[in-house]
Amino acid sequence: MTQTQAAPQTVEDDDETSIDTGEIDPNILRAGRAVAARRRELDITQRGLARDKIINAGALIAFEKGRSWPRRGTLAKLEEVLQKPPGWITSIRLGEQPEPDNETTEITTNTVRAPLMAEAVELAMHTITATIEELPKPSDPEFTPKATAILADLRKLESVAANAARTAKGAPSVIRSLSTVRRSYKDMMLKAARSPAATIGQRLYAARHRADLSAEEAAYAAGVAVDVVTAVEEERPIPPGASSAIETLIAQLSLS
Repeated sequence: MTQTQAAPQTVEDDDETSIDTGEIDPNILRAGRAVAARRRELDITQRGLARDKIINAGALIAFEKGRSWPRRGTLAKLEEVLQKPPGWITSIRLGEQPEPDNETTEITTNTVRAPLMAEAVELAMHTITATIEELPKPSDPEFTPKATAILADLRKLESVAANAARTAKGAPSVIRSLSTVRRSYKDMMLKAARSPAATIGQRLYAARHRADLSAEEAAYAAGVAVDVVTAVEEERPIPPGASSAIETLIAQLSLS
């Protein structure tokens, strides 16, 4: 008895695969770049699409580089996950929609992320504020170590908020979060300086703020590099001999 073999499946019948010719088609490349830009905008990774069985990584890379064109079923699934209407990718290939401008895409992405970043900073500030409220009096021996740790956390948070503010154009929520962090840092530094056990950095910060001096101006007055002033206020090591110059400046500012 002879078994009937099934006809081999052609590439056209496989709705999930595509052919990588190795040659770049400018129209496919235009569509592939649009898909890549939209993926980045939505934080969708190639691995994530493969994991969700939308399109495997190799096929996606070939498509985004303009070397292959996905099947209809794959295009439909891509458009769905990219939150685009059916036919969006094909219309870009045919030149019916403009290719996304890189700068516009970057601005859009940052605008989408900005509220999330601002919310994350606010949540962190809520935790730090609660910790500040639980601090003992400045005269307590445990105050300075705890205050110093809080100040370190605020510096890290300020760095995150400042980086977000530089990249998020037209995002006032991020700027407000950065302002909140900096105000809290200033208030905490001034409070920490009132402790008998205050560090040299905390005392310098308070002294120059009372004198309305910038870090650069304080460095010039002390005869040290501005990096030394920044380092001492951030509780980082400073060169030998710099401490005496800083202490002299603090004493002079305390007399004014």
